[in-house]
Amino acid sequence: MRFAAIILLVSGLFSVIQGLAAVIGPNTYYAVSEGDLWLLNAQGWGWTNLILGALLIATGFGLFTETGWARVTAIILAVLSAVVQMFLVPLQPWWSFIVIAVDITIIYAVVVRTAEIREAR
Repeated sequence: MRFAAIILLVSGLFSVIQGLAAVIGPNTYYAVSEGDLWLLNAQGWGWTNLILGALLIATGFGLFTETGWARVTAIILAVLSAVVQMFLVPLQPWWSFIVIAVDITIIYAVVVRTAEIREAR
């Protein structure tokens, strides 16, 4: 469970940094993808990433105690993080795919460890 907790902390830290960059930076993010112009409100996107990152970090610390709420919350937040990144694939494909892979790793680590805990009982 420590592996999942550490990866969750790292993912949360990246989300916080990404959110801070969006909140501190310009208000609008422009991107061109396949001839389409995308306009995103960087402030709203930044606050969403900040909140999600803070929740990921808090859940990562909760995973160190191996409580049930932390395992369930970690899976829910990792799925939510992956879904949020799916919306950003046209704009930042490499970063989005890396974060999605990390989220899938978190889900896998938590589910496998939960199964091991159940078998031990």
